[in-house]
Amino acid sequence: MDESAPLLELQGVSKVFGAVQALNGVNFRVPAGKVTALTGDNGAGKSVLIKTVSGLWEPSGGRIFWEGSPVHLHSPNDAEGLGITTIYQDLALCDNLDIVQNMFLGHERLRRGLLDETSMELTARKILADLHVTTVRSIRQPVKSLSGGQRQSVAVAKAVMQAAKLVIMDEPTAALGVAQTRMVLDLIKRLSSQGAAVIVVSHNLNDVFEVADQISILYLGQMVASAPAAEFDREMVVDYMTSGQSSRAVNGGAADR
Repeated sequence: MDESAPLLELQGVSKVFGAVQALNGVNFRVPAGKVTALTGDNGAGKSVLIKTVSGLWEPSGGRIFWEGSPVHLHSPNDAEGLGITTIYQDLALCDNLDIVQNMFLGHERLRRGLLDETSMELTARKILADLHVTTVRSIRQPVKSLSGGQRQSVAVAKAVMQAAKLVIMDEPTAALGVAQTRMVLDLIKRLSSQGAAVIVVSHNLNDVFEVADQISILYLGQMVASAPAAEFDREMVVDYMTSGQSSRAVNGGAADR
């Protein structure tokens, strides 16, 4: 592992669907332990990019590096094996199962051939406590009874339990109220403070500027700007999202790098 390398790096990554060029020579760097906001207008290529990183779609061209070494992501299992967990908008939780069952789904612990309920409960409780998730009534309550913010918390706790090095969150505050949005933003900050890298895909610039250490902006399949969040303001981000450029960038600040 190259200690100076970003955790994840895309070099010249393209993705073609028939006659449609969804990604065109995208360069994208995600540092370890930081929150990277990925933003862009509808159709900019955000979903294609995260599905490529998640192993759902193989790139048509370009290279992907993980901890400084080239990797080939042929499936979600390949990505998960590296430590990449993606939390999509639908969260992929089972409403009929409780919190513990959802967190350990596919990773159940056994003791003498039986489910080790005690061990799983203790682990689930500790992870939720470490993430400061305090609003759930019981770790045995069905997921269908949870609020949107609480459901996001369970999905994040599952990623932490699987020792994810990179957590990708797709529009994590969409359709959430003010209090639930606050819970999720705090959760993102806590994830980062615990050493995980986070990619937040979001249209909500208030959320982006609250949690992001760096901002990367896609426009029509191209990465048009990527820099520390401090180099942007909201108007510049909107410029890049809607036209692919900004006349307000000073000395190349916030240019793609």
